[in-house]
Amino acid sequence: MTFQENFEKLKEIFMKADTSVISGDMAMQIDLTGDGAGTFYAEFKGGKLSVEPYDYHDRDALLTADSKDFIKIAEGKTDPIQAYFTGKLKVNGNLDKALVLRDLIKKSGK
Repeated sequence: MTFQENFEKLKEIFMKADTSVISGDMAMQIDLTGDGAGTFYAEFKGGKLSVEPYDYHDRDALLTADSKDFIKIAEGKTDPIQAYFTGKLKVNGNLDKALVLRDLIKKSGK
């Protein structure tokens, strides 16, 4: 898959998530590696979720994973905590804010 295909798939998943689990503002940059590598961000600000294919320098957390692994995490097929502890998902920055990803997946019925 290309980065654009990965991004579109992940954006669709993120935009369907129940954002009621998010309190306050937050921003995560996601760096995909491997097949279809690239960078995008997810920002929740003022009650709105934005997902765009750009760097986000003033982020709360930077998540890095192979694109295939991250898609599995977003689809709810791989637990993000397990991925973190097995080295498939790297987190730099605010780990508590990064854990919102897990909550989004659970609340979206995945």
